[in-house]
Amino acid sequence: MRKGKEVVLKYSRWCFLKNPENLTENQKVKLKDLLKCNLKTIRAYLLKEHFQAFWDYLSPVWAAKFLDQWCAQVMRSRLEPMKKVAKTIRAHKQLILNWFEARNVISLGVVEGQNNKAKVVIRKSYGFKTSEVLKISLYHKLGKLPVPELAHEYF
Repeated sequence: MRKGKEVVLKYSRWCFLKNPENLTENQKVKLKDLLKCNLKTIRAYLLKEHFQAFWDYLSPVWAAKFLDQWCAQVMRSRLEPMKKVAKTIRAHKQLILNWFEARNVISLGVVEGQNNKAKVVIRKSYGFKTSEVLKISLYHKLGKLPVPELAHEYF
């Protein structure tokens, strides 16, 4: 039986998924050893960690510059999954930057409530024959529209 290289990435999943400050001592040692390797996984991890600086910006202008630089760096990285992320960020850049405008102004509780109501309507609409009926029931429930007199009660 041939001996191969030691499997470096084995048991290292949580080292990449957790924030560095939440790692256990063993995971910190494992991550330190992994960072010495020049693997694609490590390069992707470093790009992910570098992106965390985006959330520290206060100005949308500086955040936009950071996004542009980060996306350019990712596009040069030759990591296809990361390139896909960068393309998605570029496509939704303005929507992402809206977060800075709405950070302390808008509560997302209302949005979460609407999403929950929509899920309940979808769950209750299991027997509907067409998607058009589901669409109408969503309009009525979420928009608080009056239910027509001829309609059955679905709620």
